[in-house]
Amino acid sequence: MGGFEFYNTGYEALFCGLISASIAQLIKVITYLYTHKKINFKIFTTTGGMPSSHTAGVIALSTSVALIEGLSSIVFAVSLGFSLVIMQDAAGLRRAAGKTAATLNRLVDEFVQKNQEVKPYAALKELLGHTPLEVFCGMVLGIIIPFIVHNFKISILS
Repeated sequence: MGGFEFYNTGYEALFCGLISASIAQLIKVITYLYTHKKINFKIFTTTGGMPSSHTAGVIALSTSVALIEGLSSIVFAVSLGFSLVIMQDAAGLRRAAGKTAATLNRLVDEFVQKNQEVKPYAALKELLGHTPLEVFCGMVLGIIIPFIVHNFKISILS
């Protein structure tokens, strides 16, 4: 009585969402280290790339809600609806914005090369969204982590 309850509460769901998104970002840092042979911690705070941390986080939250409240609960339906919107945005609108930024950067670069008197400019961020594969991998990660946390009772509080 009076103890801190973690499992089967919102704390478990929130923890799963945060840890899944963090693991996705850590995977990006490790992948960068492996491919470039140098560490870049800025990758941990950037958007885009494999896997989608946004997707991993929201799907982990939804999966946790399903495990705690059940698939037929209203809160799961709302959570899943929210997750689907985030996933569609990651692969749709944000990806299109990244492609637009890449095109604008290329056009500005060509303009600057032809007109040397133009002042330096800051390039637009191009890696904003995700490919469908990156979203799918984020979804898989977001399903696995809550099952591990919920079923194996892994606790940082023990």
